[in-house]
Amino acid sequence: MSTFIVEGGHTLQGEITPQGAKNEALEVICAVLLTPERVVIENIPDILDINNLISMLADMGVKVERLASHSYAFQADEVNIDYLSTPDYIKKAAALRGSVMFVGPLVARFGKAVLPKPGGDKIGRRRLDTHFIGINKLGAEFNYNTETHAYEIESNGGLSGTYMLLDEASVTGTANIIMASVLAEGETTIYNAACEPYIQQLCKMLNSMGAQIRGIGSNLLNITGVESLHGTTHRVLPDMIEVGSFIGMAAMTGSGITLKDVSYDDLGIMPDSFKRLGIDLQRSGDDIIIPKRDGYEIETFIDGSIMTFADAPWPGLSPDLLSIFLVVATQAKGSVLIHQKMFESRLFFVDKLIDMGAQIILCDPHRAAVIGSGRLHSLRATTMVSPDIRAGIAMLIAAMSAKGTSSIHNIDQIDRGYENIDKRLNAIGAHIMRVSQ
Repeated sequence: MSTFIVEGGHTLQGEITPQGAKNEALEVICAVLLTPERVVIENIPDILDINNLISMLADMGVKVERLASHSYAFQADEVNIDYLSTPDYIKKAAALRGSVMFVGPLVARFGKAVLPKPGGDKIGRRRLDTHFIGINKLGAEFNYNTETHAYEIESNGGLSGTYMLLDEASVTGTANIIMASVLAEGETTIYNAACEPYIQQLCKMLNSMGAQIRGIGSNLLNITGVESLHGTTHRVLPDMIEVGSFIGMAAMTGSGITLKDVSYDDLGIMPDSFKRLGIDLQRSGDDIIIPKRDGYEIETFIDGSIMTFADAPWPGLSPDLLSIFLVVATQAKGSVLIHQKMFESRLFFVDKLIDMGAQIILCDPHRAAVIGSGRLHSLRATTMVSPDIRAGIAMLIAAMSAKGTSSIHNIDQIDRGYENIDKRLNAIGAHIMRVSQ
């Protein structure tokens, strides 16, 4: 387990470019299983979760070729389906939550998939009902193997299109069902589908491979199944969560930086939400410029009531951003309520921010009230342990703005979602040292 030693109080200056989007990459990489032809994917982030997913594809027999530092070619023309039943596959799939998105493509093309209970962040319940129910409605059968502790999914008669109303607008659930539907016989209608930019990207990639998906960008998708898909080239969008992380870092450290090539039109309400925190950010083409400022003040609602930020399905605010909003609010002037609706354990890291001097009241597992100090009371350094990716980056932001030197343990969690974050931030003025243990 590695540790970050962070010397706080340094301002950042210069330009930084966000990595490719982790959540999109997980989806589109799994989609290569839908065709025996060559698929090239560009702007893939070099992070732990993605690298583990690519390694699992190679273990299945998918030909993987690294074309450049962030570009890969995949060809799934000799997939070893028997490997799915091996202890090695079950162990690796259980450790990587993204492996759940193998199910749709594997069942659609090969009629079989195996899914152990997947791992990932410890942020509360992350149910898979939407995946299971949707793929089951297409004709797949789920059986739980008590010996391997894994679900065995089969579609002996093939998949058939149908109508379904999703019980929640799950992003990964929608992606899985889409990938299963594109090779199903007949018409599939998915209502209450997630419509995040990354889902839109998956649909556009599949259409470029020969799929017939209509309604892209809405919560009502119509899919006409086709017999087969062909190869394509696809480029992953910049990671909007990393964009938000850098905006938060600039504000907390009083820095002036430029974020390059952010695909601004795909950021949704995120820029305006940061502006409601009082952060001055300016658009310049496809870049975001954050001028150096000494402070920022949280807005109130029109009637004067306290500002609230809550996660919601797209085009609402992503739950992955709320940890960043929370930590940034601690040094703003004013108060805010953070309402994390989706995950009941994601706000528990605030006890460390309180240890650092932040004024936060954890109302319940889903809500935290933050009383911003307006920099009157700077955060102080401490020792922390990262429980998950997003809390980890929030802790790093806090440490960068604190007085003194902080330690963040278990940074493998941060590495799962952020590529060489210490080296990239040190290049623009941060003082972060990685210590391997």
